[in-house]
Amino acid sequence: MSLQVKIMMTRMDAADVIHRFRRAGALLEGHFRLTSGLHSPGYLQCALVLQHPREAEALGAALAALVRRAGPQAVLSPALGGIVIGQEVGRALGIRALFAERQDGKLTLRRGFSFTPGEKVVVIEDVVTTGGSTRETVEVARAAGAEVVAAAAIIDRSGGNQGLDVPFHCLAQVSLPTYAPESCPLCLAGQPVVKPGSRV
Repeated sequence: MSLQVKIMMTRMDAADVIHRFRRAGALLEGHFRLTSGLHSPGYLQCALVLQHPREAEALGAALAALVRRAGPQAVLSPALGGIVIGQEVGRALGIRALFAERQDGKLTLRRGFSFTPGEKVVVIEDVVTTGGSTRETVEVARAAGAEVVAAAAIIDRSGGNQGLDVPFHCLAQVSLPTYAPESCPLCLAGQPVVKPGSRV
């Protein structure tokens, strides 16, 4: 059975975004454990799209257009998934692109990265499901003295429930089923689960 994907149009044609994912073989079907811990029969593997520099550049420019009016002075993305798209948004805006990474299980700034007090930052992600990584990245920026003016992602699969306290933008909203592990019908059917994301 073919996976049905519901999309909602945004500034960049969402159908075009999904077409880019399909063309790159990045819309996967199966049984996946998401970074959030939820299970799903569908997964959007952004890395398969972003491995192509022209695709990354186009998606980054489209996201930059959505956040430009907020006046960001720097981009912050969570490693690993947000690094490439964050770099492309930074390039399109002509500003720095930093990333936060996990140390002892906690997202933090490393490698000498820092913000000046009050520096305006936009948080850029590849995919948002529950908003957990994005919220954590927002807190990293604030703890470093920055002002987070917006957040954005290529794909929002949260159903509009990111739980963020800053303006949020996306190129496409994608509706794919998600299940708590204890009530996942794919688990009940004995289908092996795959963890395709970057967080171990």
